[in-house]
Amino acid sequence: MLDTNARKYFNPLFETIAKYFVNKKISANQITLLSFGLGIICAVFVYFKIYFLAFIFLWLSGLFDAVDGEVARMTNTKSKFGAQIDIVSDRIVELAFIWALALSNENITASLLFLVSMILISMTLFLTTGMIAENKTKKSFYYQSGLMERTEGFIMFSLIIIFNKHMKLIIIIYSILILITIIQRMLESIKISKE
Repeated sequence: MLDTNARKYFNPLFETIAKYFVNKKISANQITLLSFGLGIICAVFVYFKIYFLAFIFLWLSGLFDAVDGEVARMTNTKSKFGAQIDIVSDRIVELAFIWALALSNENITASLLFLVSMILISMTLFLTTGMIAENKTKKSFYYQSGLMERTEGFIMFSLIIIFNKHMKLIIIIYSILILITIIQRMLESIKISKE
């Protein structure tokens, strides 16, 4: 929801940072790898329960994840491969975060399995709808919006870090919100397939 509806408010920041990288001749794919590396470092901090640094690295990872696409558009280097490594690295970062939580907090395994299941189903719908829908956006493929998008995921991960004593409850709420997104995406996918 925020990625779709609020991004326009943050685009000036993303464009400013992207211009810096363009001037330094740093490619969009290199920024994707930077975002990926910062996300993995975040997961390491989560594992060791150094939550303050985990929070910082999580949002740095998210920032550069938003900037890589801007660089690709500015340099006219948008590619399906770039979009693919961006999506795959995003999922690996999310999984690394969840694995770090699971390995360092054994009492939340079942709720994390629920969360991973919801993410998997939601992303499957997102990607398969992208295959059947006509793309009318500046992104590399049709971007299906929903209640829970990447920014909302970062907010939920942040809440897990900040309110770590209530981790299990936040994970369950997060999973339910993704379930709502699954329903939204399924209904939209049905509508698109009928057109």
